[in-house]
Amino acid sequence: MLAPQGQLDKTIISLKANGMDSYVVKNGAEAKIKVLGLIPAGANVMTMTSVTLDALGIAKELNESGNFDSVRTKLAKMDSKTQAREMRQMTIAPDYVVGSVHAVTEDGKIMIVSATGSQLPAYIYGAEKVVWVVGTHKIVKNIESARKRLQEYVLPLESERANKVYNITTGSFIAKELIINREFTAGRITIIFVPEIIGF
Repeated sequence: MLAPQGQLDKTIISLKANGMDSYVVKNGAEAKIKVLGLIPAGANVMTMTSVTLDALGIAKELNESGNFDSVRTKLAKMDSKTQAREMRQMTIAPDYVVGSVHAVTEDGKIMIVSATGSQLPAYIYGAEKVVWVVGTHKIVKNIESARKRLQEYVLPLESERANKVYNITTGSFIAKELIINREFTAGRITIIFVPEIIGF
């Protein structure tokens, strides 16, 4: 269910107080335009695995248009057996990292969970700029509600996706949990809210 306007407004105010900028767009198409407007042509950018980015065509544009210096495109040409260290280093500190999150609380906290943790270093500190595209159905009251959402809604869907994409028949799991309470650097994190159920 999409967040009601009052809850969305409260969340945006809280995020601002916690050092994170946010915008509300009308739909997914406008979200894509907004993202591309935030990232200069030729910028070094890493797109994290995201159903939201894929659904909106954002990952494809950033990685395949040739208008940006795509880390993911470079990674696809490398050998994970012999270049694993170099590959990790490239994902940790891009100029821009673009992805989504699993929950945003009314008091302006962000929750992201992961099985491997591969996306977390860039989000926490490594990337110069962080851009998240988030459906407003991910807004919850508090961290307790966020964890409930993750266990009951996100994890089953992610397990299904992991099985289809990676043939992980045992299902995914939550190994690492990131909560961002506040951002130290002004202007570093931008959240684009979309009033649509995209991603999970």
